[in-house]
Amino acid sequence: MNPTNTYHTLSPKLARWTGKTVLWVFLLTAAILAIFPIVIVVLGSFKTNQELTSSATIWPQSWHFSNYVQAWKNANFSRFTLNSIFVSVATTIGTLLVASMSAYAVNRVHFFGKKAYSLLMASTLFISIGAVVLRPQFDLMVMLGLNKTLWGIIIILVSAHATCYFMLIGFFRSIPKDLDEAAMIDGCNFYSVYWRIVLPLLRPALAVAGLSAFQGSWNEYILPLVFTMSNPELQTLPVGLANLRYGIGAAAEIQLMMAGACLSILPLLVVYVFANKSFMQVTLGAVKG
Repeated sequence: MNPTNTYHTLSPKLARWTGKTVLWVFLLTAAILAIFPIVIVVLGSFKTNQELTSSATIWPQSWHFSNYVQAWKNANFSRFTLNSIFVSVATTIGTLLVASMSAYAVNRVHFFGKKAYSLLMASTLFISIGAVVLRPQFDLMVMLGLNKTLWGIIIILVSAHATCYFMLIGFFRSIPKDLDEAAMIDGCNFYSVYWRIVLPLLRPALAVAGLSAFQGSWNEYILPLVFTMSNPELQTLPVGLANLRYGIGAAAEIQLMMAGACLSILPLLVVYVFANKSFMQVTLGAVKG
């Protein structure tokens, strides 16, 4: 056997094996880094505070399910959960409406300032001014009389819809404009084409964009904190979770914060389960495309 031919036969196999090994090591490392903190929080939520601060083991010595009951009662979870659900659902519906209408108009209509509008939307994706605009936003809501309601938070969150806008405009481009022209010949106008023809075709993309909007509004902390300082009954779950940090006598109650954090992610998991089918469809379509 010629050694040179053996080298050329084995080299591609060795390269593929090495590539797959590196890929699997990378994926496993990324998965462990992503899952490990969640496992720590879930297991820590069943420990006592003393065990959390003194024990070196991850596994609880005894399981304290009462932490969840105490966290639910202490943080007024029932009230804060309703507030979070209201803010998240209203923000998601508003974001999908505004983002889909603006993306449809930009994709289908030629108007003055179209490029400037797209540039402005793109700039909001990459330039984060965060807390700098909190005061102007609060002053604006005071002028509108919305600073003592959850609607002020919802309006501000809906206005930050650039991510959903760019997610949807890509799907609008995949819908042929001939479909619009055919619908107009059958008697539809511009708005009925959007509502009755195009929007139903956009359901998988709307589900993915809605999941993103729901997650962002559910985890929002700064805005609800600022807008509910004078009215604690309007606080959302992230703000309520912070109240669990200190218990009676200002003692740190880390185990209650962990239990509360586990409770707060349950609605997100429910939304993800319902949107998972559409998410997988969009991902599969992107891979095929």
